[in-house]
Amino acid sequence: MAINKLIVILVLALLNRVCSRSFIIANNCKYNVWPGFLSNAGITPLSTTGFQLLPGGTRTVDLPAGWSGRLWGRTGCTFDSTGKGNCSTADCGGALECNGAGAKPPASLAEFTLGQGQALDFYDVSLVDGYNLPMLVTAQGGNGACTSTGCITDLNLSCPKELQVDDGIGASNVLACRSACEAFGDPAYCCSGAYGNPNTCKPSAYSELFKAACPRAYSYAYDDSTSTFTCNGADYTITFCPTLAMASTERKSNSPPSADSPISSSSSNDNNTNPLFEASASQGTSSSYMDSAASRPLTISCGLSLMIVFIVTIIINSRCSN
Repeated sequence: MAINKLIVILVLALLNRVCSRSFIIANNCKYNVWPGFLSNAGITPLSTTGFQLLPGGTRTVDLPAGWSGRLWGRTGCTFDSTGKGNCSTADCGGALECNGAGAKPPASLAEFTLGQGQALDFYDVSLVDGYNLPMLVTAQGGNGACTSTGCITDLNLSCPKELQVDDGIGASNVLACRSACEAFGDPAYCCSGAYGNPNTCKPSAYSELFKAACPRAYSYAYDDSTSTFTCNGADYTITFCPTLAMASTERKSNSPPSADSPISSSSSNDNNTNPLFEASASQGTSSSYMDSAASRPLTISCGLSLMIVFIVTIIINSRCSN
């Protein structure tokens, strides 16, 4: 009977593993960072939506397959014993746990839509809402292009004065860099109103400054073709203040990228010494993702795992009844 229970526990543990993903959040900054999470509308909130990371600290957050949302880093935070307080940048409702509140711009954002089974993950780093921290997203395991993306440049050092957010003490201490949309509210910068489509909303001098510094990050709303990336079944590491060495280690693909992805994605040249300083070439492949199944490691889907649990349960119940 004890062995039967152990089998059920092991199978359930397997089911939980293959039906969820892990995000490793790492703080490589020399100061504290408070990561925040926001699930998209209709997506179940995570068990934690905000916490503190000391310099050099890491924390693993498990997310269910199919999760979509964003995460970011807050700086200069002070919270009381009840978790109430505020942050100098990227605050989320004045609380340690964001609890459904998004980041107050300017904020560097990592955005994810996690696929289920053989469906692709889509991910990006966005500066559309401005910039406050360097950030790197790398895939661990998984199949497909799984390209690293992010912004490792400290844009606060080159931020135009009209976009700067400083600490109020001295303009030399820039805390964050606003987007032109937030700074001026012009529909042409915000891609709103008459500019609410890719035909009329074009890059501005300000978004091009962001793009030049961080070629793989979103610089304005319709910057899809060089800024959205795909992978299947991976875990992800999100690093704040990554080093050049971290960004220079490009992950090798296990299989060709999808040719029928709804959004174009990019891959880097393996010889790039620093891929995040280079805009990636279009992946443009004629092979579909499913055609590469033979070259991929065997993965167990949630559906198959549920079937395994069902069969094992029947066998155990049968033995116990005899």
